[in-house]
Amino acid sequence: MRVEATLGFGGNLGDPVAAFATALKALAGHDGIAVKRLSSVYRTPPWGKLDQPEFLNMAVLLETEMPARALLAACLKLERAGGRERRERWGPRTIDIDILSYGGETIDEPGLQIPHPRIAERAFVLAPLAEIAPELQIGGRAVVALLEAVTDESIRRDGVATDRLKGLLAG
Repeated sequence: MRVEATLGFGGNLGDPVAAFATALKALAGHDGIAVKRLSSVYRTPPWGKLDQPEFLNMAVLLETEMPARALLAACLKLERAGGRERRERWGPRTIDIDILSYGGETIDEPGLQIPHPRIAERAFVLAPLAEIAPELQIGGRAVVALLEAVTDESIRRDGVATDRLKGLLAG
């Protein structure tokens, strides 16, 4: 059975756009995953820990035959391959890949919470997600409605990074 899932990508160390492209190519080449839609890349201020560089963020819509736990394992493997080191909560990172939604399911298990916790508070997640799945329901509300409640003018589409990502994916 194929399930529609959404992922959030983020990073602020090294070259996040290249890290996103590498991870996206790996996802697209993975058996049981079909990448359907990509958001633009957004430039966002840090959240939680403020003394670090701006982040680049984006969202991905995919279909998968993988159970949620296996999708999480694949995402964590891509993070490790991208040089992710988990040193501090909300700290700087080369790449972060979060499962935002998984087929409308609610999952609350050790190490796996879907929808992603605090998604409704995070405009940096909702802005790219609203671009590719505005009517996706999170906690009974559409993503676009959740975004309206937390709109943040400091979160902006980065056309240069978006075009670069498209170029890297095409090459």
